[in-house]
Amino acid sequence: MEKVIQISHAVKRFGKTTVLHDVSLNIDKGSICGIIGRNGSGKTVLFKAVCGFHQLTSGTITVKGKRVSKDVDIPEGIGSIIETPGFLGNFSGYRNLKYLADIRGIIGKEEIYQAMEQVGLDPKSRKHVGKYSLGMRQRLGLAQAFMEGQDILVLDEPMNGLDNQGVNDIRELLLELKKQGKTILMASHNREDIEKLCDEVYEMDAGILKKR
Repeated sequence: MEKVIQISHAVKRFGKTTVLHDVSLNIDKGSICGIIGRNGSGKTVLFKAVCGFHQLTSGTITVKGKRVSKDVDIPEGIGSIIETPGFLGNFSGYRNLKYLADIRGIIGKEEIYQAMEQVGLDPKSRKHVGKYSLGMRQRLGLAQAFMEGQDILVLDEPMNGLDNQGVNDIRELLLELKKQGKTILMASHNREDIEKLCDEVYEMDAGILKKR
């Protein structure tokens, strides 16, 4: 099985504080890997390092055969939700995604519409994102994460703010994305989310990662 993400002896310090302690993890292509952990456990820092937003103090992260911060600054083909997605509050959901899509220019209206519909949002709605609920913003963030065909999704608390129906909808969507061959690394406080969705489950506590 092809290893899409390989994390080897990752250490991250901020000053004298060690946030990641010798973390190692391999994730197979087309699988869902879940990490359970409380706030402050180190999950978000690890996810940011995988996406190239933080540079490790020591150790390596390799994504699709290229070392992050060495061979590439930002790995190709990654879509992410890390912390609360940031959008322009006075734009509609569609206009926000169109603005972001225009930066790279590889998708158009059809793909944006399709992504929004997949997460249960109306692409024709003129409602400004500033008036969205937290759950709607999470849905929009998820649409952004895969709208350009990204094959790796790094999702930190993707169910945050969703009601029960919304959680079920997003679970089904993530399983469908897995069927399409996408590799998903996700974190959640909710053990049920992790256990229902994930092929492998890990727990992070105080920067130490252990398999469950």
